Amino acid sequence: MPDLQALIFDMDGVLIDNTAVQARAFQLLFRDLDLTTNARRLLARLNGMPATEILQSVFRHQVPEKQLKEYAAQREFLYRTLYWAQRKPLAGLVDFLTAARAAGLKIGLGTGSGGATLGYILDHLDLRRFFDVVVGEDDVRQGKPHADTYAVVAQKLGLKPESCLVFEDALLGEQAAYRAKMRCVAVATTLKAKDFQAPLLVINDFTELTPARLHAAFGQAGAVPKPAKEVAKKQYAQQ
Repeated sequence: MPDLQALIFDMDGVLIDNTAVQARAFQLLFRDLDLTTNARRLLARLNGMPATEILQSVFRHQVPEKQLKEYAAQREFLYRTLYWAQRKPLAGLVDFLTAARAAGLKIGLGTGSGGATLGYILDHLDLRRFFDVVVGEDDVRQGKPHADTYAVVAQKLGLKPESCLVFEDALLGEQAAYRAKMRCVAVATTLKAKDFQAPLLVINDFTELTPARLHAAFGQAGAVPKPAKEVAKKQYAQQ
């Protein structure tokens, strides 16, 4: 059994509790486009994917990539406007990151967001200093639920996937972790504990967690679960 050597975090819904605002931004965009898609249901199924891929899923026809990027930029503007005064770390996050670094753990970030959005959160909240590696949408060929995002973080950290532990709030992010051969802690900011496939632990925020508790749980864990696509499909159907 490999030792726990690194923690890898998603950003949205993990470092910050912003999924409801993300959904509101999508909903405003859909209203402008005369679409009736329910954004909350959509994000329950596809949260973690790049915005352009999420947007393509709501159209019955193929939309040119340039147009999707324009829609994504509009959604991003709406999101930043709505979230501007609400930005704050998830409860207990800063203390937990400080303790994790003191315990000798490496820390990485793997997100479907791009550079400007990363700065909007990481730099405004002074969180970048905690991360040894930051990987965004521009650093990988395929976003979540593919393994690339977390696999690249582990590679840049110089560690084997089996020694890394992922923090995720989204079903597709959990699948990405398993595809990358990593265990996952579920952060229940958006979904309930029962909605996830097989997380090592489920937390509401980081006040519930210490590096010692993580080491203990990691040491007792079995094999990394195999990804189950039907989990996300089932969750969407239940909305």
